[in-house]
Amino acid sequence: MNAPTRPRMRDTRITLAHGGGGKAMRELIETVFTSAFEPASMEDQARLTDAALAQPGARLAFTTDSFVVDPVEFPGGDIGTLAVCGTVNDLAVGGARPLWLSAAFIIEEGTEIALLERLVASMKAEARAAGVRIVTGDTKVVGRGCADKVFITTAGIGVIPPGRDLRADAIRPGDVVLVNGLLGDHGTAILTARGDMALSADIRSDCQGLGHLMEAVLAAAPGVRAARDATRGGIASALNEMAEAAGVAVELDETALPLRAEVRGMCEILGLDPLYLANEGTLVLFVPEDQAAAALSAMRATPAGREAVAIGHAHAGIAGRVTLRSAFGGARIVDMLVGEQLPRIC
Repeated sequence: MNAPTRPRMRDTRITLAHGGGGKAMRELIETVFTSAFEPASMEDQARLTDAALAQPGARLAFTTDSFVVDPVEFPGGDIGTLAVCGTVNDLAVGGARPLWLSAAFIIEEGTEIALLERLVASMKAEARAAGVRIVTGDTKVVGRGCADKVFITTAGIGVIPPGRDLRADAIRPGDVVLVNGLLGDHGTAILTARGDMALSADIRSDCQGLGHLMEAVLAAAPGVRAARDATRGGIASALNEMAEAAGVAVELDETALPLRAEVRGMCEILGLDPLYLANEGTLVLFVPEDQAAAALSAMRATPAGREAVAIGHAHAGIAGRVTLRSAFGGARIVDMLVGEQLPRIC
C-alpha cells in the first residue's frame, strides 16, 4: 500500500485562507512546517520524556521569547535562526541542557511561501546543531499591514542537572568577567542591512547557539557563578542587571573589549556605544578567579568561543555600579540603557 502523499502548495504567497483552519491551512502546515520539523504526532500537545528528567535533583527550565527583527533576513542569519538560538541560549546560560522547543508564527497576508520555507529550513538546521527538537507549534495569518512579514514566538524546555545552580546573586568580589566573542556584531549587521544610514560594512551577525559552549565551560569550571546572554541592551545592560542582583561593583577594562574595527568605527560615526549594541551569540560569565583560566581555555576550544577573553572583574565597590577603565587610566560609569539604540533588533 502506498503511503499518502503530502499536499503541494498551490499558492506562492500567504492568503487569509491559510489561517482559516481549512484545507489551505493544512497544506501550509504540512508542506512548510511539519515536513521540516517532523513532530511525533499532530495532537494539540507534545508528550515529552527524557532520561535526564529521572535524575534525582534534576529541575526543569522553561523560557519563552518573541522575535520581530527587521529585516527578517540579514547577513549571518534570519528571524528563524534567531528564534532557535535566542531560546536555546536563554536556557543554556541558566545551566540547563536545552531539549525541546515550540514555535508559533504570526504571518502577514502576502508573505512569500518561499521566504517561510527558508526561515523554517534555518530553524531546522539550527535546532539540529543545538541538539534540540521543535516538537509543537502554531500558525496564525493576519491581514496586510497588521504584521511585518512574519513574527515568531518560541518557548523552550531544558533540564538543569543536579548540583548546578547558576544565579546572579551568587557573584562575589574577585570574580572574573569573561565573554566568549566579539561584541556588537549583531546590532551592526542589522543596522547595515536596513540601509537607512547609507553605510556599509562586511559584518555578519554573531547569531549562534551557546549550549555546547556552556556545557564545556561548566565541565572545566564547575564553580561558574552566573551567565547571561547579552542580547538587547548589550553587555552593559546584562552586567548592570547582574551587578545589582549580586550587590557588587564591576569594573571593565576598555583595552580588553573584543571589538571589530568596523564596529568601533561605525559607532564613532553614528554616536553609538558598542557596549549597548545587541549580540545574539555572546554571553557574559562570572567565574571565580582560580577557575578563570580553565573556563577561558574551555571556551576557546569551542567554535562559539574562539575569541573568548577576560574583560573585567567584580569588586566590593558601590553595589550595582559598572565602570569602564580607559587605556589612559580614567573611568566612566556604564549605566543601564535608557530607551533603545536600535529598535526591532531581535
